[in-house]
Order: sequence, then C-alpha cells, then structure tokens
Amino acid sequence: MADTTESTTDQAPQQPPVRKASWKHIGPGIVVAATGVGAGDLVATLIAGSNFGYTLLWAAVIGCLVKISLAEAAGRWHLSTGRTLFDGWVSLGRWTTWFFAVYVVVWGFVYGAAAMSSSALPLQALFPDVMDLKWWGIACGLVGLVFVWFNKYAVFEKVMTVLVGVMFVVTVYLAIRVTPNIPDALAGLLPVLPDEKDSILNTLGLIGGVGGTITLAAYGYWVNAKGWTDTGWMKVMRLDNRVAYATTGIFVIAMLFVGAELLHSANVAIASGDKGLIQLGDILEEEYGSATAKFFLIGFFATSFTSLIGVWHGVSLMFADFVARLSGAGQAKGEEVASGTRERSWPFRAYLLWLTFPPMILLFQGQPFRLVIIYGVLGAAFLPFLAGTLIWLLNSARTPREWRNGPLSNVMLVVAGLLFLILCVKQIWDQPWGEFF
Repeated sequence: MADTTESTTDQAPQQPPVRKASWKHIGPGIVVAATGVGAGDLVATLIAGSNFGYTLLWAAVIGCLVKISLAEAAGRWHLSTGRTLFDGWVSLGRWTTWFFAVYVVVWGFVYGAAAMSSSALPLQALFPDVMDLKWWGIACGLVGLVFVWFNKYAVFEKVMTVLVGVMFVVTVYLAIRVTPNIPDALAGLLPVLPDEKDSILNTLGLIGGVGGTITLAAYGYWVNAKGWTDTGWMKVMRLDNRVAYATTGIFVIAMLFVGAELLHSANVAIASGDKGLIQLGDILEEEYGSATAKFFLIGFFATSFTSLIGVWHGVSLMFADFVARLSGAGQAKGEEVASGTRERSWPFRAYLLWLTFPPMILLFQGQPFRLVIIYGVLGAAFLPFLAGTLIWLLNSARTPREWRNGPLSNVMLVVAGLLFLILCVKQIWDQPWGEFF
C-alpha cells in the first residue's frame, strides 16, 4: 500500500503566477489560530502567570515561533508538491498509516466529549437555570455537527473570523482591565527559569502548549480548501501563517497578564482544566462586577466553540483524505480539497458523526480510565510525529528543490521535534501504568 518511491520534481514545467501577499487573503491562519487555542491553553497560561508572574512570558513567545515553523512547513508541503500531507506520510511507509488510523479514532472519541464539555461550561454559567451541563454539551456538539455538515469552507472561515474577533476583544479587554506592569512584562521577555522544582519541564510544557496539536497538520488542508493549491500562493500562505501565530501570541500573552496581575499578586490559585476558567469568571465578578464576568464567559465560549467546530471541520478533512488514499484513489491532490468534494464525501461526514455521537456516552458515564491513558499517550506522540515526518519530507526529493528546508527551517523543526519528544516521554512516564494493567 505504501508508496515508498520518491518523485523528483526539481524542475517544474511551468511556474504559476506569484500572488502578492495581501491582508485581504488572510483566512486559514485565523482558522488555525482559533482552533488551536482552546480553553486548556488559556488555563495553562493563566496558571503560569499565577505561579510565576511575568517570568515565563518569553516561553509563551517561543511557543508561538515553534508553531509558526510547524504550520509553515505543513503549508509549504501542500503548495510546493500539490499533494496533501497524508499523501506525503504514505510515501514514508505503512507505519504512518497505522499510527494515524489508531490516533484519529481514539483521539476523536475522547476529544469529542472534551470539546462539547468545554463549550458547555460557559453556557451553563451564563444560563444556570436552563439545563444541565451534559445537555448543554450535547447541544453544542449537535450545533457544530449541523453547521459543518451543511456549510462549505468559505462560510466556516467567516464564522470562525467573527468568533476570533470576540476572543480578541475579550482577552485584550481583560489584559487592559487588570492594568499590566509593563516594565515587569518586558523583563519577562528575558529567558529566565523560575526558581521552582521541575521549572524546566513546566517551561517546556508552556512552550509546547501554546495553541495546536493535530490542527497544525490540518493547516495545509485549510490552505487548500481556501483555493491555494500551488507555489504562487507561497508568500500569501507565509503571511497568513504569521498572522495566525501573532494572533495566538496576543491571546496567550493577554491571559498571562491576567494570571500575573489578578491571581499572582493576590496569591490566588485556580484549578487546571476548563473549570479553572469558571473560577476566573467568579474572581472577575468579585473584582470588576457581573458585566465583566459575563463578557469573559462569552469570550470563553467563543474560545471553546471555535476549537470544537475547527476540529469538526479540519480533522474530518484529514480523515476524508486518509480514506480516499486507502481506497486506492492514487496521489491525493490539493485541488480535490479545494474543489469542496471532500467536504461532501461520506468519510468526511462519517468522521463528523464519530466526533459527535459516540463521545456523548462519555458525557453521561465519565471517561474510561484506560482509554484516557491511551488518548494522552497518542496525543503526546502526535507532534513529535508531525515534526519528524515534516523534516523527512521537506529534505527529500519528494519536495521540489526550491522549496526544501533551509537551515533555519531545519533548526526550528528539530527544536520543535526535540521539545515535543521530551514532553511526550514525560507524558508517558507520568501515566499510572500500574493501575492500567
């Protein structure tokens, strides 16, 4: 099944016209920023701010730079080869198919429940007497399913842009409201480690958690869905990608400001996970009144729901590509994604259903212990897998010579791969394996 031959395409027969990088083309970057920054990322940054003040601001910035390199590499593969990322993975051997197959099934099942629950929390806080949390979660999952099922990429992108606007306004407002200490914040750009136990691992965790898991791989698919399918769009894609992670950086830095000023200075601790944001809402209400708290909860919902519909769309596109390649359709081309046929295909809609209905069981019964451990291990392994395979693909004859990795790209991808490998080993080590067997 695996196509292990390398197609050398050093000389393209005809160069496509180069599109000028323009703000009017920005789109996939907004989508990947909105999807990649979920409630968990905001809580992790809040906790970093509450524990260490501004000390780890530099780590949040580096996290954005690392993710820029990964997303740029994925987009560059799609545009320079005209092939999809999964098609590239298949060329590396059968093992990539097995890894992706197990990952996408287990990850989707557990993530579906987590995304619905995360979107439900702020709604229940805003409307406490309407219905129970699990029913809010089911409602969010169904709305996401219907929205993605009946709309093409263009509408999806517009809605994501509106929700990102809400996220932006809320996070920036909160950052200004808490009156950040600018000199301390600038000092936080110096690479200093906190004087705490496990400070190195905590710092690496913050860098690795700034926005994105499988959504980084989905970026190339959104680039194609936008209609960008050749190297003429390369400059546009790179501008779009930088905008994505500049936006991500603003979200993360704003929340670190809130953690540093509102929580660290008052020595207030919040819980990890999505419920930490509910606690933050209560603290904001005490400090600034109910209007600010409700405004924050609206932003919390926008953050969670963009991650939900972003995964519903982007990972379903990847799954549809995966099934098409397995069915013997030959090389998977970016033009097929751009045509919109993938969004109307049965594999796309089947994975949408998988993300929505089976995870509802977990909303009622809780997450099965062993499955959560497998989910954690697979999730931790995906980003080292992505970084490693991109290094392999973009330094080989599978990529036209002009668009292969330069020294800077290779350094950034190696740094990303090592970072995520360390975090993967830590995640595997920390799992309660004694209780698993």
